[in-house]
Amino acid sequence: MKKYLQIDKNDNVAVALHDMSKGEVFEYEGNEYTLCEDISCGHKFALKNINTGENVMKYGFAIGHATEDILLGTWVHTHNVKTNLEGLLEYKYEPVEVPAIEKMDATFDGFVRENGEVGIRNEIWIINTVGCVNKTAELLAKKAQELSNISKVDGVYCYTHPYGCSQLGDDHLNTQKILAGLIRHPNAGGVLVLSLGCENNNLDNFKPVLGEYDENRVKFLVTQNVEDEIEEGLKLISELIDYAGGFKRVPVPASKLKIGLKCGGSDGFSGITANPLLGKFSDMLCACGGITVLSEVPEMFGAETILMNRAENEDIFERIVSMINNFKLYFTRYEQNIYENPSPGNKKGGITTLEDKSLGCTQKGGLGAVVDVLNYGETAQKPGLNLLTGPGNDIVACTALAASGVHAILFTTGRGTPLGAPVPTVKVATNTALATKKSNWIDFNAGQLVDGVSMEAMSKEFFEYVLDLASGKALAKNEINGYKEISIFKDGVTL
Repeated sequence: MKKYLQIDKNDNVAVALHDMSKGEVFEYEGNEYTLCEDISCGHKFALKNINTGENVMKYGFAIGHATEDILLGTWVHTHNVKTNLEGLLEYKYEPVEVPAIEKMDATFDGFVRENGEVGIRNEIWIINTVGCVNKTAELLAKKAQELSNISKVDGVYCYTHPYGCSQLGDDHLNTQKILAGLIRHPNAGGVLVLSLGCENNNLDNFKPVLGEYDENRVKFLVTQNVEDEIEEGLKLISELIDYAGGFKRVPVPASKLKIGLKCGGSDGFSGITANPLLGKFSDMLCACGGITVLSEVPEMFGAETILMNRAENEDIFERIVSMINNFKLYFTRYEQNIYENPSPGNKKGGITTLEDKSLGCTQKGGLGAVVDVLNYGETAQKPGLNLLTGPGNDIVACTALAASGVHAILFTTGRGTPLGAPVPTVKVATNTALATKKSNWIDFNAGQLVDGVSMEAMSKEFFEYVLDLASGKALAKNEINGYKEISIFKDGVTL
């Protein structure tokens, strides 16, 4: 059984694939060496002596520098490594040749909407314009399960939030854009837009942001204008169920799929197993003409040039630069450290610096060209790999991905999380121990990649799994468990 992995030939550290003990002998470049201390699974140890100030290399890139002399066989982590990152940077477009990917053909069974969009679920969504009607939305969703025609659809769900009033400027507009994106989402066969009536985000204010809509598919209820909002709401939901029930699954090309790429609770295996698996999936779906969307801008810091140099053209490059630098300015505006990102759980799992995390995180984008850069609240429309402006926070990022129109989110995790968005949120474990322990959360085990399964075999299996999920032949654990929620990004004043 392989004990450790040197990811790139230029790396001066290796990752322990299992717990390793002080005094244990390991082989490197034909010689035998002894570990100086215990090394936990997913953590790094030095393959050679690393001097103070010398770069620590992983994935073939520097993930920081040594803050003290590190002896061969010694644990390499936060106690002896510090980030190299700092402030705003100037970037130069140095395009790299993107590997040619052979075109693929695949299909899934989806719901073709009247506007030509395709959904992978046929649900009724209740979207409230303001937090004041959160409990009304929850009560309506609960009572809707008792409607006689409920079996015609895949369920009725509400997505509550605290905003829609007492917001100014970009915060108010961002709330509107996210809500509009959810209302337009094709996984919803019908939508009830629930309003209080006196909020800033009242229907007269909100409808111009929403734009055109199908009156059969989208219904509106202003609760201040009716005597019994529950009775009126259930009547409208019943009408939406009858409408949505008319849609049936039909074969459609995989080019219609839009898939979000996300990680959370990352560990030392994220950049070795699950994230590269998602990267392979991204390349495969894009080869079918589909769309993948990568977000979490702060978790690109330190690996951003990899994405920049894969920009389809110089305009896309400049937009990536703006996305990165604007998010850094967001940090500095609040006098926060840009690079204090890895969480306690990340560090416990073996991630040392933001470079370490980002170099693993960006692998979810595969090897394809970056074809578009989306602002927060925008919809993904261009086939290929898209970058979406958004934070690393799990539910905020997942909400932004859902509002961008992705049908499902592939979510890698090394520590585990039950979280789910309005769309199927597939949890891909980075290690077999997590997949075994939290089988009620985990949908797919990428940890098998260090247990002997090849990437070629696993990527084919995973691609077929996602097509089955899209066809309704499988449900994600977040759907089974009922973990479906949203959270909207906030940056300004609350009145």
